[in-house]
Formats: sequence, C-alpha cells, structure tokens
Amino acid sequence: MRIRPLSVGAGLVAVLVLAGCGGSGGSAGSAERANAPVASQAPARPESTGADEQDEQETATAQISTFALDVDTASYGYARRTLQEGRWPEPDRIRPEEWVNAFRQDYEEPPDDGFAVHVDGALLPGGRDEAVLRVGLQTRATEAAARRPVNLTFVVDVSGSMAEPGRLDLVKSSLRTLLDQLAPGDQVSIVAFSDEAEVLASMTPLTARADLRAAVDRLTVEGGTNLESGLVTGYQEAAKAFRPAATNRVVLLSDGLANQGETEWRGILAQAKEYAARQVTLLTVGVGREYGDTLMEQLADNGDGMAVYVSSQQDADKLFTTRLTATIELRARDAKAQVVFNPSVVDTYRLIGYENRALTTEEFRDDSRDGGEIGPGHAVTALYALKLKPGARGQLAQATVRWQDPDTREASEAGKSLRAADLAKGVWDKGTPVRLQVDVLVAAFAMYLRERQAFGLDLPDLAEHSTRLAALSEDPMVTELTALIDKARAVD
Repeated sequence: MRIRPLSVGAGLVAVLVLAGCGGSGGSAGSAERANAPVASQAPARPESTGADEQDEQETATAQISTFALDVDTASYGYARRTLQEGRWPEPDRIRPEEWVNAFRQDYEEPPDDGFAVHVDGALLPGGRDEAVLRVGLQTRATEAAARRPVNLTFVVDVSGSMAEPGRLDLVKSSLRTLLDQLAPGDQVSIVAFSDEAEVLASMTPLTARADLRAAVDRLTVEGGTNLESGLVTGYQEAAKAFRPAATNRVVLLSDGLANQGETEWRGILAQAKEYAARQVTLLTVGVGREYGDTLMEQLADNGDGMAVYVSSQQDADKLFTTRLTATIELRARDAKAQVVFNPSVVDTYRLIGYENRALTTEEFRDDSRDGGEIGPGHAVTALYALKLKPGARGQLAQATVRWQDPDTREASEAGKSLRAADLAKGVWDKGTPVRLQVDVLVAAFAMYLRERQAFGLDLPDLAEHSTRLAALSEDPMVTELTALIDKARAVD
C-alpha cells in the first residue's frame, strides 16, 4: 500500500483504520463510464525547486488521470510546527494533498458501504479560461457499537533521541489515553526498542488494562535506535496473535532517526515482509522536532498503512480520542481514482499533489495493484488546475472511484461527471461553496511554500482570503491557517 503521512485531525483509531471525516453525494458508475471519452532548518527564502511538481498534461495526449487514494495529512502537521517555530518548511516535505485532506469537508455520506462521489469546481480570476476542479470521495461513518474488535501492537522507540521533551513523554501519555478509549473486546501488545527489541506486554485483552498501563510505565529512554529490530519484533507479535475477525495493526511510535541495524525502509520492510503479508497493516506515528520524515513515510507507504505526526499534547489528545471508537475498521481496500477529461473542453490539467500515488490507466482496474485503505466516515479530496478551451461547452470530466470490499475483495465502482456550465463563475465569489474555497486556499498556500506558485496568489492575497474564510466557515483550523500564513510572511 502506498499511503502517506496523516496529521492529527482524526482520532488514533480513526488513524489506525485510516478514517476521518466529511461526505458528498454520488452515484454508482459502471466500468464503461469511467473510460468515456469525455527535518533540519530550512532557509527562510527557498527557491522553487519543482522537485515534486506534477507535470501539466495535455488532454490531446493524456486524457486520463489515475492515482491511488491518499488519506494522509502529516505534511500539514509537520509544516505547521515548523512555521510556528519561525522556520520555512523544506519544500520537499510539502505535500499539498495532505494539507487539503487535513481539513474538514462537508460531503454527504453514501447510504451503503461504498463511496459517494462529489465533483465541482470554479473558474479562477483573470479571465484566462483557467479553473480548479475538485473531486471529493466520501465513505459512510460507523456507529461505535458496531465496529469489530482490534488487535494493536505498539512498537515504541525508547532510544536516546526520544529523551527530548515532547517525544517519549508524549508517546506514554498518548498510550495511556488510548487504553482508556478501547473496548473490552480489543487486545494490545507493547514492544519497546533501542539497541534491541523487548516485548513488554504480549497480546493482552483490555480487561487487563492495569497490566498494559504498567507496561507503558516501564518505557524508559536508553541506547541507540534499532528500528528494524523493533518493527520486525512487532510484526512477529502481531502475527502470533492474529485474529481474522479483528482489525490487526502494528503501530510504530518513533522520531524515525534509525541509526542501528538496517536503516533504509526497503531493508526493514524486507525483514517484515512475511508478516506484513498476513493482513497486518502498519501505522507510523512520528514525534519530535527532528523527524525522519522519509523513513517513516516510506515505511507506511509500502507497509499497507499510513503515517501521522504529532507535535503537542493537544495534537496527541485529538489523535487518540477524536472519533476513536467509531472509526476503527475499514470501508475499502486498494481504493483508486480515475478522472477522464474531455479534450474538446479541457486543454491541459495538473493534479495538485499525489506525485507518489500516480498509476497508469491500466492499473485502475488491476486489482493486484495497491491503492489506498479508507476507513468509515473518511473524505478524500483531489484538486486539479485546468486550462479550458475558449468557449468550450459540454461534459468537462468524469470521475470514478474503484475499491475492494475489505473482507471479500469484491471490486466495486462509483462515478460522477461535471459539465463546464456547472463550474462556479469565480472561485472567490460569494456563491461558491465555502469548503471549495477553503480547499483551494489550503492547496495554494502549500504550493506557495513548495513552489512559489499559488494559482497566481501571493502571501498577502492568501492572508486576505484566509481571514475572510475563517469568519465565514467558523472553522478553528482555518483561523489557525491564517496565523500560519502570517508566520510565513514574517520569514519570507
């Protein structure tokens, strides 16, 4: 699975099952319709590198855009901390899709266990036939009482670097919070690692919370960082206690600064491959001012899981408690999206972010090809920058999502189309949906930090729109975004 870091806007077990919030209406689509023709300190003023930039595609030669879904938001969480400390984030750590997916969406939920598909968009200012297209995908939430039990194996880094305030102490308090949230049918094991790994608690039912709390209390800092030993031991523990009727996950909590044993993600996962193949998914939880972003991201991307990042107790409390009991299972495995553009309406398009999620057209219906793992009540949003053909009319694009049932592996699809006439006349106009405006604002800020390009906007423009949208949306995260833009202006 290739899913990338998530920030702390969703609850931990929401994270453990890749779930979150949001929703949009959509209709079931056929296969035929989908193919219709239609961590170091960064410089204060970095130049645009374009290193992760998606290429602009001409519809005459590349009509179809295909990518695996991404539910992660950690890039936003880590960049937020960096900006709050008065530093400009490293451009290669800015992943715009993770920023957008960190924010609440208001899509309607589907009536069943599939996806609702939402497609809308708006023209950009300037009269240059440029527009933004938004594709929103939403799953149905789950009642807490209806979820299946979980087997969670926590692999905790207790090496010397975890002694920094906000690392191991944050992990321990978070684990204690989590133990209070889980249900009697759930089970937890705890593995600690430094120079080598040690099992502090084999798989233990939550009826024995006192034993698990005692294991958490035994977590103390010592030695180096043999992440390979810790992760392999964690997978072994998870495999021994595997329950087919439960959600089985390994949760790695670390700063990702491996310095002993195998230190590259490919080698580490090669050691754990046998266990990971047994439907045991991986979640990486990153902590610390200095953070091994690449290692933690790639472990999650390639370990059938996802990565998150926490920087404060408030973040951890949200992560470990928000919608915890209601979002622990999966709605969809290997979920992918495909957007087919009409060349008579769209001249060029550019997918914002999702660089590491790109698939070929043929891989969309290749069910052996990894996609995203999506939990109940989760929204995934993708934005496209479009250049339209002058005066073009008719269907603009068809968006389709394909996924597999988590248990039966049966594949299903849903889709929705959008006509050029349905685009809002101006992205910042009063009648344009507020959530669409917020998504464009968030993506634009991320793009500016990474590429110095933001739909023609500069930081003062972004600050103006953010201030207005914070009042309109009454969303604390948009208010926070306004403060982050001000921080960026101060170091720009």
